[in-house]
Amino acid sequence: MRAPTPAENVKLKRVYEAPSANDGMRILVDRIWPRGVSKKDAALDLWMKEIAPSTELRTWFAHDPVRWNEFRQRYAREVKQNHALLNQLRSLAQEGQVTLVYAAHDAAHNNAVALRTLILDH
Repeated sequence: MRAPTPAENVKLKRVYEAPSANDGMRILVDRIWPRGVSKKDAALDLWMKEIAPSTELRTWFAHDPVRWNEFRQRYAREVKQNHALLNQLRSLAQEGQVTLVYAAHDAAHNNAVALRTLILDH
């Protein structure tokens, strides 16, 4: 069985915030490229759009906090269907610092928050 992923190894950051040296590996986890951000300014190491919520789920959720719990359940089912990407993220986080980068305005209700929980769950 896999060792637990240290929670401190998985950070979250909006793509519009300046990158920092302690971000470690910066991974964009949105399906759509963030508006108004150049690739240089994003300073990403990886773009994992395949692990982002499906277009249907993203559209249904529409960042409505009332739908947050249901969104997390539906998204978890989608992610678990692609366990190879989830395992890749877990491995990267076990090796060192990983920052999940996202574009949403709501820092508490977005796919990166839900994904972080899935990475840390065993």
